[in-house]
Amino acid sequence: MDSAELAFAGIARLAELVRAREVSPRELVDVYLDRIERLDPRLNTFRVVFAERARAEAQQAEGRAGAGDDRPLLGVPVAVKDNVDIAGEVTAQGSAAAGEPAPRDAEQVRLLRESGAIILGKTQMPELAIWPWTESQAFGVTRNPWDTRLSPGGSSGGSAAAVAAGLAAAASATDGGGSIRLPAAACGLVGLKTQRGRVAFEPLDHWHGLSVAGSVTRRVVDTALWLDVVAAERPARPFTDSAGAVPERLRISTSVKPGALGVRVHESVRLAVEETAGVLRSLGHEVRPRDPAYGDIRPPFVPRWLRGIHDDARAMPHPDRLERRTRALERMGALVGQRGARRARRTESRTAARFNAVFDECDVLVTATTHAPPPEADRLHGAGWFSSLNGATPIASFTTPWNVTGQPACSIPPPTWDAGAPVGVQLVGRPGDEATLLSLAAQLEAEIGWPDRRPPLD
Repeated sequence: MDSAELAFAGIARLAELVRAREVSPRELVDVYLDRIERLDPRLNTFRVVFAERARAEAQQAEGRAGAGDDRPLLGVPVAVKDNVDIAGEVTAQGSAAAGEPAPRDAEQVRLLRESGAIILGKTQMPELAIWPWTESQAFGVTRNPWDTRLSPGGSSGGSAAAVAAGLAAAASATDGGGSIRLPAAACGLVGLKTQRGRVAFEPLDHWHGLSVAGSVTRRVVDTALWLDVVAAERPARPFTDSAGAVPERLRISTSVKPGALGVRVHESVRLAVEETAGVLRSLGHEVRPRDPAYGDIRPPFVPRWLRGIHDDARAMPHPDRLERRTRALERMGALVGQRGARRARRTESRTAARFNAVFDECDVLVTATTHAPPPEADRLHGAGWFSSLNGATPIASFTTPWNVTGQPACSIPPPTWDAGAPVGVQLVGRPGDEATLLSLAAQLEAEIGWPDRRPPLD
């Protein structure tokens, strides 16, 4: 297998190759570090790369592999989003307002290390993970490997661009309003927003329950394996088993209705949902259009989002260095107050019941992931809060409802897209049911074959 094939193989396949002694961890690290050195100056996916540390850890992993160690990710190189703590490294969160290095690994990093994974570096994000694009005054603009004029989405855009470009086998991601699913859609990847509480995410109850942690990967089995490794709450059946099982005949509802008023849905996005529905019918599933009863999603979402930004901004060691638009949102969050966030949180069960009434007639809801193909990479670079918020609202209009409810939702690539502008299709499951989403997504992957698609970089 040549270096390009290794770079795009994914964590499950790489782990198999290491266990079979067909490739060494040092070879894998060198493949990725070489690609980062050659390609990342054009993309800006990593804020920091741990080259020497990764090589040293690869050497240790080779010894363990030789001794028969069978940890699930032994010797596999991955990346970590820069809002997740790594001991001895600054958690910059896309900001110049960060301070001292973290004293310990976050729980998900600890579990990744325990599984044998090698961390290549920390990936770029917008300041405090606020925006559905990846650019900051502190660290610049991250670009989409499919077309460097375009955004890779956000806030996990550095992670998604790195995986899409073959600069990491998989990468961690977080999602408080679409920040796993939106960059997965923009970069042609799998991005599962996990059930709230499934993966430990610090600080606890981030953004007053909106945020969850997960990953972005090329293949469904890689997402399942990552989740099996880092999950704090694990079902009796491993997620990889669910990804490997053919789903029974499912009732599926489809919708291209966004969760925000006044959003115009691009024709390519409508086509992506229609084509996916056609594939699902061909696989024997019952597919019917039905729109969820979203209503106005701002009251249960916006106060928690604004107060969460306030909390994050106040926790930064140098808040005076925050971007102007971040400081404006922080002030709005101060006006919301803890009481306003709690009041919005109390409406969650009622809101979830309204949204989830769609599941009275279906097992999975299929929607667009976002309203249009990715925008230009630096379209709102340095813009004020009002322009930024107006730009963000339509992008996240399909994803934010499911952060309010806390249930799982997954973005996958559709059957076709314009080669320069990937889009995504969102699968939404019942609360706690990642298993059905993984099984259905894997079935669609086998039929569509999206892992074979690679951006035109080499």
